[in-house]
Amino acid sequence: MKQLLAPSHYLKPLLFLAVGMWPALLAFPGYADITGEVVRVADGDTITVLDSTNTQHKIRLTGIDAPERGQPFGTVSRDHLSSLLAGKQVQVLSDRRDRYGRVLGKVILNGVDVNLAQLNAGMAWWYRYYAESQPPEDRTSYELAEDTARAGSFGLWSEPDAIPPYDWRKGQR
Repeated sequence: MKQLLAPSHYLKPLLFLAVGMWPALLAFPGYADITGEVVRVADGDTITVLDSTNTQHKIRLTGIDAPERGQPFGTVSRDHLSSLLAGKQVQVLSDRRDRYGRVLGKVILNGVDVNLAQLNAGMAWWYRYYAESQPPEDRTSYELAEDTARAGSFGLWSEPDAIPPYDWRKGQR
């Protein structure tokens, strides 16, 4: 009769594989941090980053929603983001992609949260619809940044009837 092996006999190799494989799992593009040069700014919340392997990553800045092209402040928002990031080395903190295949992430430039900088300048809305996917500290700081920009009439908040991009997109369909 064959002797049955203890469950730990099976679990140890699996545990070793799981612990040993996690860095490789994090290296999958779009599900890990990305570092590289900003080579394109499409709009106020979408950039393209070229990493050290010459792979381009389309990045959607999380937690914000910038005006669309053709919408008031759409060009201003894009130009502001471009002035911050074009040609610069950034780190993108990410763990997922959106339904369009873009990497969803927080962009960091020299230790500064660029997504938050867009809100502080009045160049985007805090994307409340996705607030639950943000860490609690980001929810708090992003909401405060939008409220402060709004109270100070910064950027798009200088318009008396600023239309959120979500509503603008619905009206354009």
